[in-house]
Amino acid sequence: MLTKLLLKARQARFCVYIKNSVNYHVANSQDPNSKFANPQFNSSILDFDKDQENNVQMHYYQGKFMPDELDWTDVWETAYQNFTQPEYLYHFWFCGVLYCFEPEWTINYPYEKGPLSPLFRGEHALRRYPTGEERCIACKLCQSACPARAITIETEPRPDNSRRTVRYDIDMTKCIYCGFCQEACPVDAIVEGPNYEYTTYQHEDLFYDKFKLLENGDKWEPQIARNIEYLITRKY
Repeated sequence: MLTKLLLKARQARFCVYIKNSVNYHVANSQDPNSKFANPQFNSSILDFDKDQENNVQMHYYQGKFMPDELDWTDVWETAYQNFTQPEYLYHFWFCGVLYCFEPEWTINYPYEKGPLSPLFRGEHALRRYPTGEERCIACKLCQSACPARAITIETEPRPDNSRRTVRYDIDMTKCIYCGFCQEACPVDAIVEGPNYEYTTYQHEDLFYDKFKLLENGDKWEPQIARNIEYLITRKY
């Protein structure tokens, strides 16, 4: 019986010691000079000043401290700056208002198309003489001048001992539209015409053979001839 009483008394004293120790640590953790204080949660910057409790509270918004209450002085000052500062005046009045009276610069493509320069380099074409004879003399200068190696030519002799092409292929997927082929041609046989609407769904359709090139030349010959005439007669 006596032993049980002594054990209970010891447990009671131990509980009181633990309780006092915990209270001591909690009390000292709120002291900035205590070793138990956490400077992250006990900073003087975060202390609330009772004297400022009734003043207007500030909040951080877009890099500025803004008041929670509406001050009409600040409203008029902000409006004055927005309407008088050069960047606001230029972008709003010049770009927003004056551009409303500008004519439309867009066109209703493909029903409307813009002008093309005579120097425009589009789809390739092989030309003929007015008699219907092919202009190409199979000199292969265009094949040699092509930097992309997109032109392949094969020739054979004619009955009059001149040469003619039996194969004239252009890989349009390799072509870089530099215009070296038409510049190298001595008889203006191969040209880059004004057509730019020749997209296809198949890759093989962009491998042009001699018959396709002659067909393009017959189709665009009037405009190609006018462009070449302009380039010859123009004054620099």
